[in-house]
Amino acid sequence: MATVPRVTYALIVINVAAFVAEGNISFGGQPTSSIYEKGALIGSLSGLPHVGVAHGEWWRIVTSGFLHENLLHIGFNMYVLYILGLQLEPVLGRVRFAAIYAVSLLTGSLGALLASPHAVTVGASGAVFGIMGAFAVELRSRKIPVMQGGLGGVGGLILINLVISFTIPGISWGGHVGGLIGGAIAAAILQLGERRRMPGPALVACAVIAALAVAGSLATATSSEAEPVVTGQQTPRSPEP
Repeated sequence: MATVPRVTYALIVINVAAFVAEGNISFGGQPTSSIYEKGALIGSLSGLPHVGVAHGEWWRIVTSGFLHENLLHIGFNMYVLYILGLQLEPVLGRVRFAAIYAVSLLTGSLGALLASPHAVTVGASGAVFGIMGAFAVELRSRKIPVMQGGLGGVGGLILINLVISFTIPGISWGGHVGGLIGGAIAAAILQLGERRRMPGPALVACAVIAALAVAGSLATATSSEAEPVVTGQQTPRSPEP
């Protein structure tokens, strides 16, 4: 069992490196680098027939989970990832923790596309919500109340962030809910695999969920492809953290 959360540290380093590469190290504004433009999650955009997951840019489903709008955005996500990863990864082990993070990121992208396929979405929030969900599942399996601890524990953290997601404009609630559900399901499957001494099949099941999330994202982006914009009409850009 891992005692040092190496996966958590590696994920934080990757996210920070990607943010620095975006070139917008500030508390406001929006990145304009090619990394942001080519990596943000977009299903499709009116008037841009070659941009988005619907037009073959499938990598956005993954890369968007490592990009952020500003310092406040990445700071909050990395802080929560650090706090939860420091506790959860040593318990689950590196492989299972990484599997939950990957599933959460991909189901978060699916949720974001289902909710707002024509909006620009970035952030590790979906994956972080998935880690919250996995943490809650782990607590429940140990018969520990999810609301136990300061500020309501991880249960309170989930509720507060869900309220924020649904009440503050510009936040991808679909990505948050999708990641939360994906992380909780992946954690439950991995727990079942451990109890039945079938960790391999449990990891395969997580891989299947991840593949289904990617397929669902591709199908959602394609089915909701934006109509061509009328000549002379500008398409508003609506970033979602």
